[in-house]
Amino acid sequence: MSDPTDRLDPAARPWAAALTAAFPDVGGRVTDAALARRLLAAASGAAAALPRPAVGAVEDLEIPGPAGAPPLPLRVYRPDPQRWPGPRPTVVFCHGGGWVLCDLDSHDATVRALCRASGAVFVSVGYRRAPEDRFPAAALDAHAALDWAGAHVAGLGGAPGALVVAGDSAGGNLAAASLLLARERGGPAVALQVLVYPALDAAQNSGSYRRNAEGCFLTAAHMRWYWEQYLGPGGDGRHPLASPGTADLAGLPPAHVVTAGCDPLCDEGAAYVRRLRAAGTAARRDHHPGMFHGFLALNGVLPAARSALGRIAEAVAGTVHGGKNYGNDGGEAG
Repeated sequence: MSDPTDRLDPAARPWAAALTAAFPDVGGRVTDAALARRLLAAASGAAAALPRPAVGAVEDLEIPGPAGAPPLPLRVYRPDPQRWPGPRPTVVFCHGGGWVLCDLDSHDATVRALCRASGAVFVSVGYRRAPEDRFPAAALDAHAALDWAGAHVAGLGGAPGALVVAGDSAGGNLAAASLLLARERGGPAVALQVLVYPALDAAQNSGSYRRNAEGCFLTAAHMRWYWEQYLGPGGDGRHPLASPGTADLAGLPPAHVVTAGCDPLCDEGAAYVRRLRAAGTAARRDHHPGMFHGFLALNGVLPAARSALGRIAEAVAGTVHGGKNYGNDGGEAG
């Protein structure tokens, strides 16, 4: 089997190598979640000091969590009202990090960039993380945030009928799970789902898991450890909220799914698009063959990441009445 690094876009190779060198070897030399978080924080210290994209306003707040759970931290990003007047889309965003790592701060720059590009209000979710809080805690938190945003669209400055759920990696899993819960619980209504290289199937047996097992930042070993932390001993990875890519997808909103060719999760995103289309839902796949897992965060330096961010922004902006019609062709780009 070919070395996946040979398939990386030349512009992406040094970034994938740098991230691989800096990232804790979770599932290998590092098996403790608290240690992994400390190592990642130390490695990310310099990046945290870099200037962040400017938006109109940022507010940290807490909302009630699911029944019996602690309050749920949110960070609300509002676009510049001079550039983006009038009611805008409202996006509930779940960050990645394998359900274990990362937080509101780690994804702050990415969410700011998405807010600036789309003109949408973003509600970033500080969900509970594993292994301290295992499945389904994070999925329940994601739905609680979605439900809250749906009830507060007007107060957030959002347009009615333009509620979006989004997430990257493990956050894409939670975004999809929150939609299943919304369907089960009668709302809120969602206009679009945006999943960026999502983790959707605990079976971890797709072809891209074998093609991209190691060498391009995220590895199959990382994913095994993440799933172990999230599900815990005896956890049921076949549950639809754990593996939403295998769930009944009937009645879910249109989708915009970003995939990277040098990513173990690539085939899960592709399969989700196919299954949505088979269920009668418009779904677009924005595929980047030479990119690796996590590339969207490099939208300031990688042309492919800028392109992916622009297409996400276009899809989100199109949920506002009178905006560009989205998803009817079920097309594929990239």
